[in-house]
Amino acid sequence: MSYAESPLHDLVENLESADALDDPGKTIGKAIRDIVPKGPVKDALAGTWLGHALHPMLTDVVIGSFTSATVLDLLDNDGADRLIAMGIAAYGPTAATGATDWADTEIADERVRRVGLVHAAVNVTALGLYTASLAARKNGSRGRAKMLSVMGGTVLAVGGYLGGHLSFVRGVGPNQTAFDEGPGEWTAVEVSDLQDDKPAGGQAGDTPVFLLRHRGHLHALHDRCSHRGCLLSDGEVEGESVVCACHGSRFSVRDGSVQRGPATAPQPVYQVRESGGAIEVRLPE
Repeated sequence: MSYAESPLHDLVENLESADALDDPGKTIGKAIRDIVPKGPVKDALAGTWLGHALHPMLTDVVIGSFTSATVLDLLDNDGADRLIAMGIAAYGPTAATGATDWADTEIADERVRRVGLVHAAVNVTALGLYTASLAARKNGSRGRAKMLSVMGGTVLAVGGYLGGHLSFVRGVGPNQTAFDEGPGEWTAVEVSDLQDDKPAGGQAGDTPVFLLRHRGHLHALHDRCSHRGCLLSDGEVEGESVVCACHGSRFSVRDGSVQRGPATAPQPVYQVRESGGAIEVRLPE
């Protein structure tokens, strides 16, 4: 069966076109952004300190714990109780990291807004089933507990599929410059205007380039923000840093390093030179 023939693929396509999800999605997204504004808490949840998104690591704990518990139940093994308790304990931080990632993306992509909202609802349902399963175990209803565990595992699989779609098809989380770091050889940048201390966007082949002339030095970075792909040339320059206009990530114009999240990956930085009246860039050797 091909991907396009998968029933879950049809489900995703229907969800991506379900505009009825927009109003609640926008309301929840705004609430999340208000609760977790730019700053240390948002950076911690985004994984800025880690160097990549934190959410996928935490999902492994939740999915691994719950799935292992269900497998033990199917094998008629009584060791699932602690695994379910572990999954429940890890759910809160996992949901928080996923919510902040989603809230930064749903504004620009209605498909992410819609699928992400259902992804969260499905996962909450799985959490409820596993919580009920744990309660049934404590009450001595082992048969009911196992039934709820299997139901929770089934629902969790759907939530995992939707989460995978958001990450691997819609690109929520990965470094947005990963597949286009820039030219390896000197390449002319097509740029219309470059003034001192004002960012400018240009094009070097297929790569968008951020240019800044500051204190007699010319700096060049990949123009597509590694966080969500917004153009850094639309942002504000603060000293020797550029602040993305979309989510406030701050990068050094000297070496592309992340100075403030929610970005987790640095910007590709280029060697730059002026030759014959043209600006040329390439990746460092």
